[in-house]
Amino acid sequence: MRATIAGTALATLVMPCCAPALATEPPKRVVSMNLCTDQMAMLIAGPGQLYSVSYLAGDQSSSVLASQASGYVVNHGLAEEIFLMQPDLVIAGTYTTRTTVALLRRLGFRVEEFAPESSFDDVRANLRRMGDILQRQRRAAELVAELDAGLAKLAANAVPGKTVALYYANSYTSGSGTLADAIVKASGLTNIDDTLGLAGTVRLPLELLLVANPDLIVADDSRDEAPALAQENFVHPAYKALSGQKIAVPGKYTICGAPFTLEAARMLQDAARKSDGATP
Repeated sequence: MRATIAGTALATLVMPCCAPALATEPPKRVVSMNLCTDQMAMLIAGPGQLYSVSYLAGDQSSSVLASQASGYVVNHGLAEEIFLMQPDLVIAGTYTTRTTVALLRRLGFRVEEFAPESSFDDVRANLRRMGDILQRQRRAAELVAELDAGLAKLAANAVPGKTVALYYANSYTSGSGTLADAIVKASGLTNIDDTLGLAGTVRLPLELLLVANPDLIVADDSRDEAPALAQENFVHPAYKALSGQKIAVPGKYTICGAPFTLEAARMLQDAARKSDGATP
């Protein structure tokens, strides 16, 4: 409601001053409202080009670049605060606060949206697009090259014949068509969801997990000691009796796509080697 009032009152003032910059000029005051665009922009933007990132960028549990985020102004995705920042470019995710995105566009701000990645091809495409938007193509190309080099090294060091289950709160899993599954494939392991025919983010019944009996089980790393119904699958006696090695991969490495995403695949490879008794 506040955003709507602000938009109505300020529309006539904003339109002349906030028209998109000429395509030949790189944006000079960029605001990001999404965790993944925050991190891409932090990796790619030139000195002084990125002005503000979302509050999630500073969350140690969600953001790989949390320490760097302290160097930027924080926003909470509200139209009023973005308006006062007077950016010449706003970047957001396709699911970022839809009301704010729509209002900013009506007020004449340039808004570019990025879809979540579900593969490393998507990661490459988003990195290159961010480079184009910020006119930092060389830096984006460096990051794509770093990503490709990391993927090649992972492929060369693959541990064959090992299976893994991604098993989260409320018994959810990540099957084909997700970035988490792409990470598993990059590590050289086999996601049991492939053999079970599971795609996307869906429930994995404990019975199927028991039958699959994977070598490794990636569990939710955010669990604490407080009891919660969402975590009851982890205290079930059958789950505790599984012989597979249980490992925690921080969610911040699987949420957004960038070269740092490969750290999750490296963790899986290291765990697979340890299960074989080899040195990582």
